[in-house]
Amino acid sequence: MPEDPQALAERSAAAMYEADLASRHLGIQIDQVAPGQASARMVVRDTMLNGHNICHGGYVFLLADTAFAFACNTYGPTTVAATCDITFLASAHLGDELIAEATERHRAGRSGIYDVTIRRADTVIAEFRGHSRTMRK
Repeated sequence: MPEDPQALAERSAAAMYEADLASRHLGIQIDQVAPGQASARMVVRDTMLNGHNICHGGYVFLLADTAFAFACNTYGPTTVAATCDITFLASAHLGDELIAEATERHRAGRSGIYDVTIRRADTVIAEFRGHSRTMRK
């Protein structure tokens, strides 16, 4: 009998988070996973600020990429980013809690497309699109 898709998504996320030193080091938390979906959160720390006293875009990208990674790995096989891009729409500041919500838009064969919205409360900080590729066994 095949494993329940939600149970597989949760098991995959737990194993991935255990091995994800970068996300854990930055205090990124995975709030929710479901097949093709994930949400992650992070609080902007002082070490994440750039020379303009705003959150460095690399950290916003990293949060989005983390949500994307967890969403595209909810089916079991190891899946990685093939390409991704981000559009920054607003700045984030010290103490802001950022939430990244990833949603699968299309998945066929070994390829997928995922959109991630990064928010601070009701303000959209950035929009990210990732293309995934499932690794061959």
